[in-house]
Amino acid sequence: VQLQASGGGLVQAGGSLRLSCQASGRTLSHYPTAWFRQAPQKEREFVASISWNGNTFYADSVKGRFTISRDNAENNVYLQMASLKPEDTAVYYCAVRTLTGRPNADVKSYNLWGRGTQVTVSS
Repeated sequence: VQLQASGGGLVQAGGSLRLSCQASGRTLSHYPTAWFRQAPQKEREFVASISWNGNTFYADSVKGRFTISRDNAENNVYLQMASLKPEDTAVYYCAVRTLTGRPNADVKSYNLWGRGTQVTVSS
């Protein structure tokens, strides 16, 4: 299976971006999928997740600004980001858990990772 994140770019503070996670070889709707991000000199952190049945969960730092969703027909998971702040600047990664059991909001819970996409928010 391969995961490909796309949609990153440079945006001014207050702007919006939509990230896409495209999967090949797996049907994303069967598995919990999450977005993480990693800023320079910082650890990778949880951003948002969506379960196989559509339940969503967000980090407090993005709640109310970011929305995670699925397009099962396209086998995509999206992260709609609004009201972006400079502190949202990071490389964003999508990840999938194909193991049994529910994931926690941490890196160890997800076993499949894609390459990241850079998001830069200017002030």
